[in-house]
Formats: sequence, C-alpha cells, structure tokens
Amino acid sequence: MRLDKLSLYWHTVRYLRLSQILGRVAHVLGPMPRVDPRVAPPLRARQNAWRSIAWRQPAIAEGRIHFVGIERPLMPGAECWNNPTSPKLWLYNLHYFDDLDAMGAEGRQEVHAGLLHRWVAENPVGVGNGWEPYCLSLRTVNWIKWFAGGHPPQLSWINSLDQQLRFLCRRLEWHLLGNHLWANAKALVFGGVFFDGPEARSWLTKGLGILDRQLDEQILADGGHFERSPMYHAILLEDLLDLIQLSDCYPDSIPAKLRRRWSTAVTRMLAWLQAMSHPDGDIALMNDAAFGIAPVAVVLERYARQLGCDAVTEAPAVALLPATGYARLTRGPAVLLADVGEIGPDYLPGHAHADTLGFELSLYGQRLIVDSGTSRYDASPERLRQRATAAHNTVEIDRADSSEVWSSFRVARRARPLDVSLEVDATGEVRLSASHDGYRRLPGKPLHSRQWLLRDTGLEIRDRIQGRYSVAFGRVRLHPCWILKQDGPQTGTAHSEGRHLRWSLEGAGEVRLTPATWHPRFGASETCTLLEWTLPAGSSLFRLDW
Repeated sequence: MRLDKLSLYWHTVRYLRLSQILGRVAHVLGPMPRVDPRVAPPLRARQNAWRSIAWRQPAIAEGRIHFVGIERPLMPGAECWNNPTSPKLWLYNLHYFDDLDAMGAEGRQEVHAGLLHRWVAENPVGVGNGWEPYCLSLRTVNWIKWFAGGHPPQLSWINSLDQQLRFLCRRLEWHLLGNHLWANAKALVFGGVFFDGPEARSWLTKGLGILDRQLDEQILADGGHFERSPMYHAILLEDLLDLIQLSDCYPDSIPAKLRRRWSTAVTRMLAWLQAMSHPDGDIALMNDAAFGIAPVAVVLERYARQLGCDAVTEAPAVALLPATGYARLTRGPAVLLADVGEIGPDYLPGHAHADTLGFELSLYGQRLIVDSGTSRYDASPERLRQRATAAHNTVEIDRADSSEVWSSFRVARRARPLDVSLEVDATGEVRLSASHDGYRRLPGKPLHSRQWLLRDTGLEIRDRIQGRYSVAFGRVRLHPCWILKQDGPQTGTAHSEGRHLRWSLEGAGEVRLTPATWHPRFGASETCTLLEWTLPAGSSLFRLDW
C-alpha cells in the first residue's frame, strides 16, 4: 500500500473512539440478530391522538414515487424494495415511510395501507435495506405516529413492528454514533411507549438513557448540533419535539423532568436554527445540507408553540456561535453566514465539507452568494467534488482541500480555526476575522487568514496567505438568479430582478467567470456562475458594492 494511502487511513482512524471500532467489528462480523415470530405484546392506552405537522411534500401520486429528485413507478413484487438499479438513497427513502406524515396524507390512506401490507409481506426479517438500523428507526417511528394519529393498526402490522423493534434493540449503531444512534434511541422510546409490558419497558429505559446522554454530547453550548449541519440540526430538533408530543399522547410514560429538559433544549436549538437561516426562511447549505429534508425554522417554531415550548421568533442581527463555529452578520439589506469553526466532532466528521472560512450571503431578502450544496451521498467523484474546498466560497491552496475529505463520509487531516474574532464598531460596521491551519500540512506550511467587513452599502473580504505556496484561488458562487458580468480585468457587475451590484478585486492575478452548478436539493443541479481569481502575491481584496 502506498504511503499516501496509509497516511489517509491513519489520520482517519486515529480519531475514532474505541466503541466505534468495537462496534464496527461487531456490526460486520457479529451474527444477525434472531427475532422469534411471537405475537406482539398489548398496546399501551393512549390519552391523546397524534397531531401531524405535515410539512413534507407528498412523495406518492398516481402509482409513482418521488424521492431525492428521482421519480419512479411503484413496482409490483418484492424486488422493488432492494432494486439494484435504484440509487441507495432512493431505496432508503422508500423504506422510511415518510409519506405517512406528509401533506395530504389523509387522502392516501388506502395507498399507505397497501404499502404497509406489502412491506410486511415482502421484507423478511433481517433481509435487505429496510432492516438497516437507520431505515428501521425512521420507519417504526412513522408507523407509530400513523397508528397514534387514529389509523387502526392491523395485527400483522403490529407483529411486524414488534419484530422490527426487537431487531433494532440488538443492532444499535454504536459504530456510527451521532444522528444514527440518536434515531435508534428515538425509535426505542416510541416503541417502548406504544407497546406495554416488560420488554417494551426495557426499550423505553434503554432509549431514554441513550437520549439523555446524547443530548449533552450532541447539542453544544450555543444550541447547535455537533455535526455542524443545519439540516441535521433541524432533523434532531423535530425529533425532540416529536418526543415531547409523544409524552403528551401517553402522559404517564415519560418522566416530567425529561420533558422539561427536552423543552429547554428545544428553545436553544430554535435560536441556533434561526441564526443559521437566511431571510428566505430556509437553512444555510453548509456541510451536508439540502432543502426539503428537514422542516424550516418557522414550521418548527409553530410546532414548539403547539407543545407549550418557548419559541424564538426572530434571528439575531449579529452573533458568533462559538461552540459550532458559525457567525451571523447583518447590516442594512445584507445577511452573511460564515463558517469559522471546527468541521465537526473529531470522531464523527462524516457530514463535513472542506469549507473552512466559507460563507453565504443574502441581499434584500434574496440569496446572492451560495454554497455549492449537497445533491448525493454515494461514493462518487461528484460527491467528492461537492465536499471539496473548490466547491465552496473560500480559498484553495495548491489545489488541495483544507480538510482531507475522501470517499463518501471520510475525513483524514482536518483544518482547525485560529484567532476568531467578531466586532461591531461605533458606526455599526461588522468585522469578522479568522484563520485556519488546514494547509500547514503542505510543504510551504501556508496559513490562510480572512476578514469580512460588512457595511450598509457593501462587503469587503480580505484574504491573506502566510507561507510558501505555488498557486491559490479565491472563489464566490452566485445564486442562479444573478447574472454576473466582467467589464474590466478585475471589475464587473451582477444583476437580478432590478437589483444592480458592482464587484471588484485588488491584488488578484487572473480573474475569470466560469459556469458552475448549485445543488440546493438531493438529486438537483442548477446552473450558476462562479467568480474565480488567483492570489499571486499572497493577498487579495474582494469588494461588493450595492
């Protein structure tokens, strides 16, 4: 094996926890859990019906299914659940049963009942995608919500649900941890509350114990999720709200102190999500993030208020979120969101991109400078390209990534932020500064520093590179609705719907506009324009005036 490969593996594995390594060995080499087909235990009496917030777009219509930007017919036969011609992420979504809780679901009850019948008949225990723990966790929660919402469960469904939960209890994702283990624990709590009897109580105890420990670990001091993805943050926030509603449906099942603890966390997480949302109401697309996978802040706020939780109604004007490493700058018509932090927890960076000191910008309520986004999770050149530094609004040095992203969810050596500071001067101008050491591993040990200065009428970004290097590129990617033009060697304009901006560069070398793509949703690609420049002398100033 080549030394560079050995280095990549070493700098990936060295951060893993022992529990992950042992969990991986057990997951791969251990026997598949055996689940006996006994009749399910009785159901616990429910006091209140489940109230759906139904924020998802319908996925099923006229015999066709639409997931992650791909539409396919609903095929007959068991092969549809594990069809090798379908993308893995599409198949996972087929097994989630999210459409049970989507908009207009009441009009699709017969279709949903038919799918439940098919799933039970066509997915034998332990076989196929549907028995992977994450799929299993999301599906069992969706089934229980549906049943608790007033859809009478049939005996075969209940027996299957019991088998799935017993299988999950022996197949928790300790090798992955993070949002996967959280989803496993949520499913155990839902199952432990839905069913009655000793085994169900053991699921409930185990699930609550995991959630209690993971809440402190995964939700950081600034209220953000430790994987630094606004999308996964919103998913876990919805999970907490679901758990609170579950305790309302079954009032004596979950201790009141836990409900209060969850409610407190909800308030902090809502504040973080507001800070990381654009004026259009949707999330920043930093790290692995895409529209339509998780509910937006306004939906989650409404859900929280329905459950009696304190809900934040307005994002802060200026905020540094020190634990997750993000900053929000607002001045005049502009909102800027910047990444000045760690890429994620060292032992779990799978959803991280090499985007340190990247940013997004909205102007007059409209997105202007956008992150490349995320459209796929498969191990592919396109997935790797979307995670690379060149796909983000930051500086790339010697054609290397600031953090060594590889495969679908792997990172070897990773950038660390340095000297982060946020200031608002007497005139209200906002200045954010930071550096990172991600390129110190290169022969010339370069260090990238960046300063953003946001005024009422414009933005300045100063980049500086200390240390030796051969070539460096600065980049900003514009939203597809903006038309970018160049009218001089280092000057130009941008136009959109009657808005006119001027951009300019100082200290740059070659400046060019190139076609690029933006990926706001899974399976989506939109054409946009990339402004790219070189930094031959180790510094540049990008200015945008409006």
